[in-house]
Amino acid sequence: MDKLLASLRISISNSTYKKDPESSDLGKKIIEESILMIDSEGFESFTFKKLGDQIQSNESSIYRYFENKHKLLLYLCSWYWGWIEYNLVLSCFSISDPKEKLFKAIEIISREVCEDSTFTFINEPALFRIIINENAKSFLTKKVDEENKQGGFESYKRLINRLNEMILGVCPTYPFAKSLANSIVEISLNQYFVRDHFKSITDKNYTTPKDFILDLVQKTLV
Repeated sequence: MDKLLASLRISISNSTYKKDPESSDLGKKIIEESILMIDSEGFESFTFKKLGDQIQSNESSIYRYFENKHKLLLYLCSWYWGWIEYNLVLSCFSISDPKEKLFKAIEIISREVCEDSTFTFINEPALFRIIINENAKSFLTKKVDEENKQGGFESYKRLINRLNEMILGVCPTYPFAKSLANSIVEISLNQYFVRDHFKSITDKNYTTPKDFILDLVQKTLV
């Protein structure tokens, strides 16, 4: 099992990069350090020049992997959603009861992220914070439709479709399953953001949004 996990890779659309960063040590270093830098200083302040200085490599070498920092962010978001999907499939595979499977999926989507030793070049908790704070910037652009056609959001859409199937497994007649699936994911991110930045407009009786989302879903699918 350890050998199998060591060779595992998260599937990411090649439209997000020019050269697969997992194909070289430099590429993995670019990913590793970019996560730490964006988490620390924010996406707006992050530049390839700063990243190059940090990894002691020419800025031009980073451009061999990514067209620009937006594509790098798109790659990081795609990796995260692919990793969440991987955890969801792994945890729900042996669950036969549809409601239990859906509730387990919600737990995985809404929980605080811990470090996963399977992927040594990814700091998952730091990436989680980036997703909370920066994920929307990967698609709130004029080129969103073009990037969608190129497959830039496939990881995210796969996750939503899996969740959609689980919702229909619980209530096959529910007419808004995809909308609910999308809302579960977005509500989770929003509640973490609000908890950390707008404390006066969220409830203080939970540390993760899981209970709130479970309550919402159960009442919706009654």
